[in-house]
Amino acid sequence: MTSHSLYTVADIRQIERSVQAELAPRTLMQRAGRVAAEYALHLLSTHANPAVLLLAGPGNNGGDAFEMATHLAEAGCEPTVMFVGEPAALPADAVQAFKLAQAHTGIHVRAPDPRLIAAQDWALVVDGLFGIGLSRPIQGMARTLIEAVNILRCPVLALDVPSGLHADTGCIIGGMEGIAIRATHTVTFIGDKPGLHTSDGRDHAGRVRVEDPGIDRTRFPVTKLQLNGVELFSSALQPRLQNSHKGSYGDVTVLGGARGTVGAAILAARTALKCGAGRVFIASPDAALAYDDTQPELMCRDAHQVDFDKGVIAAGPGLGVTREAHDLLNKAIASRCPLVLDADALNLMTTESALQQKLRSRRAPALLTPHPLEAARLLGTTTQEVQNDRLAAARLLASRFNACLVLKGSGTVIALPDGRIVINSTGNPALATAGSGDVLSGLCAALLAQGWAADAAACGAVWLHGRAADDLVESGVGPIGVTAGELIPAIRFALNRLVLLQPSSFRQDVRPRS
Repeated sequence: MTSHSLYTVADIRQIERSVQAELAPRTLMQRAGRVAAEYALHLLSTHANPAVLLLAGPGNNGGDAFEMATHLAEAGCEPTVMFVGEPAALPADAVQAFKLAQAHTGIHVRAPDPRLIAAQDWALVVDGLFGIGLSRPIQGMARTLIEAVNILRCPVLALDVPSGLHADTGCIIGGMEGIAIRATHTVTFIGDKPGLHTSDGRDHAGRVRVEDPGIDRTRFPVTKLQLNGVELFSSALQPRLQNSHKGSYGDVTVLGGARGTVGAAILAARTALKCGAGRVFIASPDAALAYDDTQPELMCRDAHQVDFDKGVIAAGPGLGVTREAHDLLNKAIASRCPLVLDADALNLMTTESALQQKLRSRRAPALLTPHPLEAARLLGTTTQEVQNDRLAAARLLASRFNACLVLKGSGTVIALPDGRIVINSTGNPALATAGSGDVLSGLCAALLAQGWAADAAACGAVWLHGRAADDLVESGVGPIGVTAGELIPAIRFALNRLVLLQPSSFRQDVRPRS
């Protein structure tokens, strides 16, 4: 559950350059091979004399694999190394690691053989083909090996980053034409990488373990990238005073629920109510909802009669894109209240620069929660371009609108106006269901209404939203068939548990994905 810093490829290269001149040759490679072998032995603890396959590529990542093979052999494993490349073309450090492995009687170094991969019962496969330096799609024999590994059912441990995955963006290099190792575990060196936690990274990295091979922390540059964790919003998790009342916890007005899309507003409003807002209103543009007979505590209003300068406004769930909806959104953006914009509110903004300018110039906090298509519309680009670099897209939108930006998706990206980026680590495919975004917008509004700062509300809401899905799956509900309404009580439970218990009662967030 601990957040920690994330580092780009450029950051990692800078760190490497700053220490290598002061270290003996091969030092970093030896350390990486040793810590990777220790982790592998932990994964193999239930196997006697396990057969381990290591795929070694033509660069330093392959050198790490050779170093690892030596340690595994000395620990009693039976490592086989398939080397893709030419020994003479290896970097200097990797050449030495190759020679040591080749000379070790307990290690079988052999040419690549996809048929052997399928024929033998491996206890573990180690991916040491390509690391963070890869810049083009994997082809040839390396691709064939990856295809063979990806259909195995044994654990697969990637070294540093799964081969074929972009360490900064989390995309498979080459897109639809590319391929990447689908690892169950990744041991990443020096510092954690953002691409392991968003986009395709979550499907290909598995459980991520960060190993710093003994580098002084003063060598690490300041980074504005972090993994989400409770400590990023823990200061807002305050127990409620006995001497308090509904007015102590703020009002939320959900602007939405036009005829035919009332459910979106109801989901957002129910979430806001059950996650702590003192009073919750549904302000509908066409009086489509008289009351919520399942949740009568919600108060339904004609949106044209609402005071937009009170409480917190969550605009967009089921709002519609009519001229009437546009005029109501204009009032909401012009208000002095904290504002959450989602769904139709974002769609309305894409077509009118005046609304965008008003949003940029407002002084009260604003929090936007687009999915990739909505983000693409706001940027005037395509969904694929957004997904190609989710961090850059989120950062650009946060800067452009002077707002906290929550780019939803696998590894939701939270971008703040000052350039900081937080990648969320909770959640699973249970969230891929209609209405889950409406639940998130209601949760954001509820936290803002209770006095949370916008950045804490964004980080806390996204973390809790994903945690609720994780809790449901762990209890046997989903991920298939979870409905958005089922998330609401699970979020309430997780929020109360955080407030009432010490955060240390939660497990580490960098965890297996469903």
